[in-house]
Amino acid sequence: MWVGLVALLSAVVVTVAVAGYRRRTDGRFRRVAPTSPAGRSDLLRLSESDLGRPLGRDATVVQFSSEFCAPCRAAERIITDAVAGHDGVRYVDLDSAHRMDLVRRLNILRTPTVVITDRTGRVVTRTVGVPTKQSLHQSVQAALSAGVSR
Repeated sequence: MWVGLVALLSAVVVTVAVAGYRRRTDGRFRRVAPTSPAGRSDLLRLSESDLGRPLGRDATVVQFSSEFCAPCRAAERIITDAVAGHDGVRYVDLDSAHRMDLVRRLNILRTPTVVITDRTGRVVTRTVGVPTKQSLHQSVQAALSAGVSR
């Protein structure tokens, strides 16, 4: 009986810890290193052929979604609203199941995952989960600044 109780309590503790971690990290953008762990910068750059449409003049917000993902729809609404105020910023929604090449290349593990590129297609920031409006706005501004300095 005690073994079962200890196992149950351990499972509860782990679940609470994971939930707390995801609450603190989901929807918050983080900067992306300019090269992949293998030292290749081309792996962290998206092109018009990757996206199937032109990059934004100043930045591109790319959302990796899946068909039955409810948080993906919420992320789309937030991103569409935020991008509407920027003429040079393009929004692209990609179905992860149809773009497994990019999912593998960018190490996307969950949907929604949102990456923001500068004007050259270099991935500048990314987040997992539904982004907050504030973090999305700040990350778009960072991408705009990164594109100007390159």
